[in-house]
Amino acid sequence: MIYFLFILGFIFLIKGADLLVDGASSIATRYNVSQMIIGLTIVSFGTSLPELLVNVTASFGGNPGLAIGNIFGSNIANILLILGISAIIRPLPISKNIYFSEIPFSLVATLLVGFLANAALLSDVKSLTLSRIDGAILLLFFVLFMGYIYVVFKSDNEKIDAAAQKPEPTHSMNKSILYIFLGLIGLYFGGEWVVNGATTIASQFGLSETFIGLTVVAIGTSLPELFTSAMAAYKGNTDIAVGNVVGSNIFNLLWILGVSCCHKTSAF
Repeated sequence: MIYFLFILGFIFLIKGADLLVDGASSIATRYNVSQMIIGLTIVSFGTSLPELLVNVTASFGGNPGLAIGNIFGSNIANILLILGISAIIRPLPISKNIYFSEIPFSLVATLLVGFLANAALLSDVKSLTLSRIDGAILLLFFVLFMGYIYVVFKSDNEKIDAAAQKPEPTHSMNKSILYIFLGLIGLYFGGEWVVNGATTIASQFGLSETFIGLTVVAIGTSLPELFTSAMAAYKGNTDIAVGNVVGSNIFNLLWILGVSCCHKTSAF
């Protein structure tokens, strides 16, 4: 059964990514939201759910090392593996906002995590740790990022209104929401089955749990991002492909890691 679910998981990932991209693109067209904003919000939020599940489980289970490794391993996979494969499928133009705002924000988020781990703010702990206070700071920066997204959204709407550019959506609103919902379900179960299957197979070959956590789990939880960005690139929605990767990295560092730290101090 584990092998059957392993194969079925890939099918769910492919079809889930297809439905999610279709639904998200249609909503972006209907409400004059740029594909980049959709990629940075709805799509990246949905594809980050496996990382959230793994991190919350690891945090409650008293294994913060796995949570830390999963976040940084997933972010590395997002940049090197997922962007690389998406760029091979179709060249990915980088918009001015991504180049001057979102990518620097992602770098700032990475540096912020490193600073907080070393600073030991309001704590006597001298080791590399992220405390509950650090988690609250990460969540604060996540709120600031969402505020920035709202400002960009309003600016894009004004530009579209000024140009009187109203393209027709490809699906009805209800159908678009259904596609997104079914896509997220497919990504969730597909990612879980693939990770469980890969972990079992790796264990049967005698690989250590640490190795499995740093490789199979980190890459496995990035599979929704991989299939979603690859499918978006294949369909020509390159802004969704890029926005999904950049947004997922920011979500992982600020939101998921922040939530994990607010439950329990995480040690590197």
